[in-house]
Amino acid sequence: MRIGVIGGGAWGTALAQVAARGGEDVLLWAREDEVVESVNTRHRNDLFLSGVPLSPSIRATRALSQLSDRDALLVVAPAQHVRGVLSQLPVGTTPLVLCAKGIEAGTKLLVGEVAHQVAPGAPLAVLSGPTFAHEVAAGKPTAVTLACEDEGLRARLAERLAGPAFRTYGSADLVGAEIGGAVKNVLAIACGVVEGAGLGLNARAALIARGFAEMTRFGLARGAQAETLTGLSGLGDLVLTCSSTNSRNFSLGLGLGQGKQAAALLADRKTVAEGAFTAPVLREAARDAGIDMPVTEAVNALLEGVPVAQVIEVLLSRPLREEMA
Repeated sequence: MRIGVIGGGAWGTALAQVAARGGEDVLLWAREDEVVESVNTRHRNDLFLSGVPLSPSIRATRALSQLSDRDALLVVAPAQHVRGVLSQLPVGTTPLVLCAKGIEAGTKLLVGEVAHQVAPGAPLAVLSGPTFAHEVAAGKPTAVTLACEDEGLRARLAERLAGPAFRTYGSADLVGAEIGGAVKNVLAIACGVVEGAGLGLNARAALIARGFAEMTRFGLARGAQAETLTGLSGLGDLVLTCSSTNSRNFSLGLGLGQGKQAAALLADRKTVAEGAFTAPVLREAARDAGIDMPVTEAVNALLEGVPVAQVIEVLLSRPLREEMA
């Protein structure tokens, strides 16, 4: 199975490294000339994943048309750009493995729903889970959810991508796998704020638990399965991104908690924090559905410039309620 990867950032490059294990041919599409040059001449991605030697079997290109001979495409472009990228690519019936985590602004569609609109003939899968790109690229042990309704395709993709240190756990629940990945990015910002504001580990643990309750409410309302949300792509990814500055979303929240402005923190193109773009869309979708998501509301307030102390006061003054509500 010849793999193409759409997106030359850190995560796309790490997945190309996974797919190239054993010398398999992999074609990586990137927007940046410097990424293409670095991968093809030095077998590195010095811009987004510096210090990690890449397999010589990874080739890079800026021409989407060159991906037309691939047997499967890993779509790793940021969630807000997936529609534009796929619309330029004659996908046809080539399977798409969606690796971006987010909800499209305006439409409030999951990435899989966007892909179904743009490429209705393409079989879809979702790859999601607790993954830091540099650890995956370095071959450190990792486990992910690979969701696909077609059991045969799921098995073929799992066999192609799995390796000694990269385990794929199958699921048929694409919606659940996507929602976990999208919502955890917003919650990770909140946990970073807790760290930056010096609120303590008790507060972080409470926030993870109550944030997971929000993820579950939203996920079930959108048709996700509860067991998917408690698995790798939900709770697993949430725990990872809410506990380390290696998470771009946690780092964004850390800066917000220290009183820095969101615009300045988001200016670095190397550290795209998907949660900042997902947060307002998630808030709107939750309000439309009548789903209570106070942590999501708080993150949006912080991104809009409301002082940290004021946001914390609002959260802590909410009426008391039963824990499972």
